[in-house]
Amino acid sequence: MTIRSVVFDAYGTLFDVYSITAKLESFCPGQGLAIAQMWRDKQIEYSRLISLCDPNIDRGSRYYESFWSITSKALDYALTRYGAALTNLEVQALLNQYYELDAFKESADVLRTLKQRGFQTAIFSNGDPGMLGAAVARAEFEPIVEQLISVDEVRHFKTMPQAYALVQQRTNIAPSETLFVSSNGWDIIGAQWFGFQTCWVNRNALPVETLGPRPHHEGSDLAVVLEVLARD
Repeated sequence: MTIRSVVFDAYGTLFDVYSITAKLESFCPGQGLAIAQMWRDKQIEYSRLISLCDPNIDRGSRYYESFWSITSKALDYALTRYGAALTNLEVQALLNQYYELDAFKESADVLRTLKQRGFQTAIFSNGDPGMLGAAVARAEFEPIVEQLISVDEVRHFKTMPQAYALVQQRTNIAPSETLFVSSNGWDIIGAQWFGFQTCWVNRNALPVETLGPRPHHEGSDLAVVLEVLARD
């Protein structure tokens, strides 16, 4: 199938969500990684809870909160779970890390190569526009990514079909001609069920999810995207 557009998830795919661990460790010695992992898990869990419990309507949401709000509440939970009593300034410093996440080392080169080869590129994320725009600006991705697409526009998180439908609406390219790239197995399943070609960036050598279809392509970092497109 011909690929015309390459769409990337943001968190965990282009940006390292665990680059916050060093600051967490400085505030919570010996607990930084555990808190970072629980923070991330709760962040995703809360977005799923909202999506599952919202009424089935075409637009809008009864329970929707921005991803920034969810991120803040997930951090509060993780800190409480581990008994970490931080000052308001320390909590704010941790939250601000989401505006300054480190990009994975190969992200810029892959995006730049795709642009040079004439592929339409986009970042599609649960992150709200402020979070997403700040991370992209810090990584200096603005000249090499054509579109930033946030689920905030429809107030439905991934893996809701309304969220994935945004990609086609914004790119005007069919899902079957779009390569969707994510490091999150659950995101790959949702995207593939929606109709995208999928590429799983399996950074941690995890087993393939036993629910749903296998990803169309898989690799250990973003370089696999270029390999896939070279075969296309």
